[in-house]
Amino acid sequence: MLSKTDFYIDGAWVSPAVPATLDVINPATEEPCAVISLGSAADVDRAVAAAKRAFPAWAETPPAERLALLRRLREIYASRIDDVAAAISAEMGAPIRLATQAQAGAGLAHLDAFLRVLAEFEWERPLRDDAMGEHILLEPIGVCGLITPWNWPMNQVILKIAPALGAGCTVVLKPSEVAPLSSMLVAEMVHEAGFPAGVFNLVNGDGPGVGTALSAHPDVDMMSLTGSTRAGIAVTKTAADTVKRVSLELGGKSPNLVFADSDVAAAVRRGVVQCFNNTGQSCNAPSRMLVERGIYEQAVEIAAATARDTVVGDPKEDGKHIGPVVSEAQFGKIQGLIETGIAEGARLVAGGPGRPEGFNRGYYVRPTVFADVTNEMTIAREEIFGPVLSLIPFESEEEAIAIANDTVYGLSAYVQTGDAERARRVARRLRAGMVHVNGATRASGAPFGGYKQSGNGREGGTWGVEDFLEVKSVAGWIAAE
Repeated sequence: MLSKTDFYIDGAWVSPAVPATLDVINPATEEPCAVISLGSAADVDRAVAAAKRAFPAWAETPPAERLALLRRLREIYASRIDDVAAAISAEMGAPIRLATQAQAGAGLAHLDAFLRVLAEFEWERPLRDDAMGEHILLEPIGVCGLITPWNWPMNQVILKIAPALGAGCTVVLKPSEVAPLSSMLVAEMVHEAGFPAGVFNLVNGDGPGVGTALSAHPDVDMMSLTGSTRAGIAVTKTAADTVKRVSLELGGKSPNLVFADSDVAAAVRRGVVQCFNNTGQSCNAPSRMLVERGIYEQAVEIAAATARDTVVGDPKEDGKHIGPVVSEAQFGKIQGLIETGIAEGARLVAGGPGRPEGFNRGYYVRPTVFADVTNEMTIAREEIFGPVLSLIPFESEEEAIAIANDTVYGLSAYVQTGDAERARRVARRLRAGMVHVNGATRASGAPFGGYKQSGNGREGGTWGVEDFLEVKSVAGWIAAE
């Protein structure tokens, strides 16, 4: 079993101020795969002090030099991508192919995207041509506390650290204590790349301990969190006393609108696969499938068959199967919500409670599909975060939009239609930060984020860099000769 009990602070691996260990559980075996330390306010103080000391020099480092260090980090990450994938597979149960291609691969793709953006970024500019002497400077906000989740560890870590460091900020990263091992590899890579001491710091811990201490710290200028809406509310409240910026990427209950003029079989199969991807543990999963009444029973049959064909397997084995969910707590939550769906009258057409056949240990969940769900049911309103899909019929485009928008969330939405005009019309009316039409994927550098209780701010591309910048207006600017 791995022992990873130190934190990375001020350019070195250091022991925690107060010993407190936690086992990292492999969800496929229910056995510990590593032991880490849980930090305290004293560890946060030490990390923030290091970041604060490092900030002035790092902020004044020419952008080209910061970019060169990020390029070096990218090279090291690419050379260790198999290590990253193995860590992710062990800590949160992603099948090794998914862990390599999608999970670890997402980190590399985001690094590439930010390198392109930062190479062309305008750090200062005139307000406009006719506003003589008015100049705009974009400057790093300062010390940033970064809290990342367990479900897509490298996707979120790189979406935060690359733009923050590229912008000239210094950071203290708190990865999820459930899945911290891949983030600790990133700390090793940052060290190897040669970033100055204090620019990047990592303290493991839980939300009430390290998360709260970071959010409340008077020397932290910004908090960026990806996690549950509950966690986002807690961080926002704690950060309010020091009026720091808070950027949030939170939960979702994304609708997938399937119209009769679409390729129904392909659209429904794609929707089920997307919902079950990463064992349903994605904030943007299309977990509510809204289907036009005329094709509804056909869609139910296709969805049920697709779920039955979904293979559940050991994360260590190669293949396109799904793995376990991340923890005993998550397994219990999902089982409870499946039971609630049955109790509230939804029609179970695939899956159901318990483990899949052939599994007597590990946090494996049966790929599950409910039909005849109403938008008032618990399974249609709460984020399940597992391989559970709800099908809801609709009569008209107007009703479909109303059902889709009837949620506290607004992260993603999906539209399946053969009518280009309808696709544009519906996309404009959906209250979500991202809309996918007919299976289209997001382009590199596209903004990621949502409306309502799905958060605020945007990650990725130019928007991701701007999140970590302050805007300074200088009147009477004297141009260099």
